[in-house]
Amino acid sequence: MLSQAILQSVFPLRRLGHVLAACALAAPMIASASALDQFKAFVSSTKTAKGEFTQRQVKTADGTAKVSSQASGVFVFARPGRFVWKYQKPYEQLLQADGDNLYIYDKDLNQVTVKPLGDALGSSPAAILFGSNDLEKNFRLKDGGTKDGLEWLEATPKTRDTTFERIGIGLKDGVPHAMELRDSFGQVSLLTFPKFEKNPSLGAEQFKFVVPKGADVFRQ
Repeated sequence: MLSQAILQSVFPLRRLGHVLAACALAAPMIASASALDQFKAFVSSTKTAKGEFTQRQVKTADGTAKVSSQASGVFVFARPGRFVWKYQKPYEQLLQADGDNLYIYDKDLNQVTVKPLGDALGSSPAAILFGSNDLEKNFRLKDGGTKDGLEWLEATPKTRDTTFERIGIGLKDGVPHAMELRDSFGQVSLLTFPKFEKNPSLGAEQFKFVVPKGADVFRQ
């Protein structure tokens, strides 16, 4: 399920103007930098972000890759560990963290699951976008070459306590444009970010979860 692809190793889910002259001069340098250099610069310089995502899950059958499901939505995050990841299509589902707890809201069931966030992000794909800056603690990082006009970084979890074998991050101009998530069952989930704004002003109240009226709440 689509929501599992971005946060599956954190929890199980029912269904986963003007450019200044200095910047103009710096842009070619960023574009030509390796994926690893771009990624390190992105992590160190990006405290908050917001944007849109699309997600496709690909299954391979008889040697042929087929898109089994797809979804789209919006996100905001503030490092470390505060985020809103909202699926809008084909169904609504909300994943939200306030730095202490992780809330999973299934609108169809009108059900909220609450889990302590702690170090749960760990070696999950979510840690790349939402976690701390110390990613090399949980991942082995290396350049993965150029594909589809993007410089790709390969992130391999150091721990075996994750369903993902490898995570690819496609970067351009110092910003992630895509992620490729390969799990231990041979499934591939592809995330693209048609809009990605770095360091917008975000208020702490944006990450405060309010239980919807009448929703059942389960704590784990």
